[in-house]
Amino acid sequence: MTKQALSPPQNSLSLSSRISRSLNRDHHLQREKMGSTTLLDVSRAELGLVVMYLNKAEARDKLCRAIQYGSKFLSGGQPGTAQNVDKSTSLARKVFRLFKFVNDLHGLISPVPKGTPLPLVLLGKSKNALLSTFLFLDQIVWLGRSGIYKNKERAELLGRISLFCWMGSSVCTTLVEIGEIGRLSSSMKKIEKGLKNGNKYQDEEYRAKIKQSNERSLALIKAAMDIIVAAGLLQLYPKKITSRVTGAFGFITSLISCYQLLPSRPKIKAP
Repeated sequence: MTKQALSPPQNSLSLSSRISRSLNRDHHLQREKMGSTTLLDVSRAELGLVVMYLNKAEARDKLCRAIQYGSKFLSGGQPGTAQNVDKSTSLARKVFRLFKFVNDLHGLISPVPKGTPLPLVLLGKSKNALLSTFLFLDQIVWLGRSGIYKNKERAELLGRISLFCWMGSSVCTTLVEIGEIGRLSSSMKKIEKGLKNGNKYQDEEYRAKIKQSNERSLALIKAAMDIIVAAGLLQLYPKKITSRVTGAFGFITSLISCYQLLPSRPKIKAP
């Protein structure tokens, strides 16, 4: 048998090669299409989260708050562009808070969850009352600074009273968060005893308690720092809590508030 008879025909090799290249090309195009679709879905979802976030008046207020206290930190209490931004942003933020006192007024008259200790109930209601008073008086301050309310001395006095109310609400929030973290810690210890030798991190209830504890710890840090911010705005300790210290603490608490308002990420289905 000759060598030519043993080798396959050239036309057969050419056909199989073309089929193989075509299949590889189609597979590559399909992978690129799937990749671009996934990227488009992710981009659309991310933009949707941004739109959802910016649609919240509270989120826009906290972003303006970050600008306000960041400018206060940069100015250091000295006249200039940064101080002008601080003052103008502070006045603009008051518009976002118009009639916002109704929210805490509603919380004041709403029932509390069953099993909440009486001291925490009283502290929570005190926080709602003080914060609602602060937001209500803050509207009169806005009327005074915008020129609608003519009695400037009374407007300034009410502004100072409102800041004391905000400081009081921050103190109440701090105490409430400390109490709630303690309750969560006790619940987690009970779950650990019930699981015995089991892996506690695989238990859904235990993981939910950890998440709640982390959220309340962050809220505790924010509330404690807000007390310092309020003391700085009231100039209770002007030598220690300077304008820069107030601005720095206010900027950090603003970022925490922005983080707390972030919407949860939706799950993207695989193609």
